[in-house]
Amino acid sequence: MIPDPSGKTALVTGASRGIGRAVALALAKAGAHVLAIARTTGGLEELDDDIRAAGGACSLINFDLVEGDNIERLPEALGARFGKIDILFANAAALGELGPLTDVDPKIWNHVLALNLTANWRLLRALDPLLRKSEDARVLFLTSPVGGERARAHWGPYGVSKAALEHLAETYALENEHTPISVGVVDPGAMRTDMRASAMPGEDPETLPPPEALVPMIYEALSAPPGPFKRWVFREWSS
Repeated sequence: MIPDPSGKTALVTGASRGIGRAVALALAKAGAHVLAIARTTGGLEELDDDIRAAGGACSLINFDLVEGDNIERLPEALGARFGKIDILFANAAALGELGPLTDVDPKIWNHVLALNLTANWRLLRALDPLLRKSEDARVLFLTSPVGGERARAHWGPYGVSKAALEHLAETYALENEHTPISVGVVDPGAMRTDMRASAMPGEDPETLPPPEALVPMIYEALSAPPGPFKRWVFREWSS
């Protein structure tokens, strides 16, 4: 079921490629005004071209989520122009370094936690007033079976960050039981993305579903009746 997000504002992080790009493009085609955040200027411009070619609308926000106070500046800029945020799809993440926990470079550990966890807390803290102004706000975080469901050797920084992210998301959901904000996490599993290729360089990407395959489940998550925290798992949903 394709939702009707006409007149709604959807903020998507990590929107220049992979799952973030697929979701941003789909939401724009469905009628939302997409606020696309990414570090990659070229990728954002290509997304903008595709959205406009499809008759959609977007605004490009080109910055690094872990650098400076750009996140804290969002409420003033977005509030003045849009008044509210109806959809937050928090997709941006870093894989980090695969290997024994005791061998992980501290700089890489700090960056993975800063992007995968702390930046999402900062987004909630900054955007909460704008989400509360929506009549039916939806917040979705991208998670993983690594950390979200189980620990896996040599995936320490990434797995720890995703486990903590799910706890963050569920905590926010519980704190918003009596508000218009519904919160969930989306577990896409293995998909044909650059991050997956970095983690599994010997794997044939053609054996994996493309990011666009996730879009129908995202539509369903956004269209579901408001309710308690939910974990959307692609392999279960598509089976």
